[in-house]
Amino acid sequence: MFSHHLLLRLGRSAAPARPSLGFVLSSALGAALAISLTGWLSLASGHPWLMAPFGASCVLAFGLPDSPLAQPRSIVLGHLLSSLAGLLVLHFIGNNLWAAGLAVGLALALMQLSRSVHAPAGADPLVLFAGQTASLQFLLTPVLAGALSIVALAWLLNNARQRGSYPRYWW
Repeated sequence: MFSHHLLLRLGRSAAPARPSLGFVLSSALGAALAISLTGWLSLASGHPWLMAPFGASCVLAFGLPDSPLAQPRSIVLGHLLSSLAGLLVLHFIGNNLWAAGLAVGLALALMQLSRSVHAPAGADPLVLFAGQTASLQFLLTPVLAGALSIVALAWLLNNARQRGSYPRYWW
């Protein structure tokens, strides 16, 4: 049984303040629209525009748009470099657990060196390894096309929410 004395000893939470209901609703709308748009574009074009890490990209782009991880440079370049790392390792080393680990490590190193860290992009090599997709086409669709779609919608919706708020920097 918890006592209020225990809670007093733990102190106040360092968690960020809860966002306003309007911010929560517009963030949820943005994420839903971005994933729906990339899914629809996949069907309409016959090419994949959607991959699982884009869900996490939407959390950042719409829920934490001020974060360096949510800026266009990080979203686009982070996904491109991480996917390239996955493609290279898959091609030259093959598909095994050690190669998958190496690909994620290489992806992180490339994002750090290029100042484009985007946490969701760290999963891109695993998408490649799971699907054993080793085509450069993957860099265009879903990676580039999907990332640009998310950034474009984030620009529209975040600036509709607060003019001039997104992005903090483009490149």
